[in-house]
Amino acid sequence: MTRPLRIGLSPRILHNPPAELGFRNKTLQYLEQSVAHWIMRRGALVFMLPAMETGGVERSAVRISDYVKEIDGLVLQGGADVSPLSYGETPLRPEWSGDRVRDLYEMELFWECVVQGKPVLGICRGLQLINVALGGSLYQDIATERPHAISHVDATLYDQHRHTVHIEENSRLAALYGEGDKHFVNSIHHQAIKRLGRDSVVEAVSDDDGIIEAIRMRGECYVTAFQWHPEFHAAASELLDSGPILDDFLAAAKKQRT
Repeated sequence: MTRPLRIGLSPRILHNPPAELGFRNKTLQYLEQSVAHWIMRRGALVFMLPAMETGGVERSAVRISDYVKEIDGLVLQGGADVSPLSYGETPLRPEWSGDRVRDLYEMELFWECVVQGKPVLGICRGLQLINVALGGSLYQDIATERPHAISHVDATLYDQHRHTVHIEENSRLAALYGEGDKHFVNSIHHQAIKRLGRDSVVEAVSDDDGIIEAIRMRGECYVTAFQWHPEFHAAASELLDSGPILDDFLAAAKKQRT
């Protein structure tokens, strides 16, 4: 019997957890349930890949390449801001400093997957991380640096906040959904791609302001990423069906395994 696909999921990192959680002076690494269950609905197994930078793990004993050999694909989930230091800028405000530790770990994971030909799917922060890994940059805060853009985040509405996207012609995303039609997606981000990374193409943009919403890397390795959270779309029929995105990624994971 063919074994289920093994999909690695990068962790969110909580460097200073609230005292009431009972982990004083400890670092927590965790995943968000929705993204794990979204992948598992298709019968794939999900494995969180703990970062090593905060715990003094000997790299000679546990290596990133060993992790990547054991998985069939990687999902870079959402979470904390990408640090401006990761794309050569200084944070404009202290609260936009991001998580440099996580950035370095995820970029190492990303490039090892590219080297080994393992598919990568980025979600929200994951899209931004991939763009930075490819040499691109970000708006540290859309409202500050693109004041005429629509609101891309609403603290009250959270995952109920939404807008429409335009899918670019002749893109792989257009092959999955059709070209041009307005599709509703959720919007939970205050940062976005400013300068597009090398060897990548835009596959979708926000209808109202042109903010980049989906990218794909050129070349043989399957790398795709979305600014919205497709894993939050399952319960909302008016939003873009997340099934084709996941099926396409898992098909690429299965193909590389053969």
